[in-house]
Amino acid sequence: MDDQLIRQLNKAIELRKEGQLKSSNQLILQLVTEYPEDPVVNYQCAWSYDVLGEEAHAVPFYEKAIELGLSDEWLEGAYLGLGSTFRTLGEYEKSQQILKEAINHFPNNYALKVFYSMTLYNLKEHSIAMETLLESLLETTKDEEILKYKKAIHFYSDKLDEVWK
Repeated sequence: MDDQLIRQLNKAIELRKEGQLKSSNQLILQLVTEYPEDPVVNYQCAWSYDVLGEEAHAVPFYEKAIELGLSDEWLEGAYLGLGSTFRTLGEYEKSQQILKEAINHFPNNYALKVFYSMTLYNLKEHSIAMETLLESLLETTKDEEILKYKKAIHFYSDKLDEVWK
């Protein structure tokens, strides 16, 4: 990535952080025109559409960024963005596929697992969604009240529909 591209991309990211979403998006669109095969530029373009609430426009840029070969540093975010975007567009099977792939690649990323849980919920796979969500909670929480019941929560996480008499 050349110095000019880095400067322009940093400027666009800074504009986004400052809440100047349209200006950021316009600058990134110019960069996509100049650097159409740069995976980071495509990823940032997808992100810029997402924050504008234009998820449908984000999809091809996420897909191209992943296809072009993002480094792991950026790939986690691209997978999460694409999976989440498919979910918000009602394309639950695509969301599930992308997030599954992402979790296989990044098994310790619990944000991916939480978004996967939301997709499973939308697919009416409530038991697996809750199990995934509860396991993620147990792996990431520092809350002592929850941790006191870690063994019980873990035990029940995949037995939510069972009844003991």
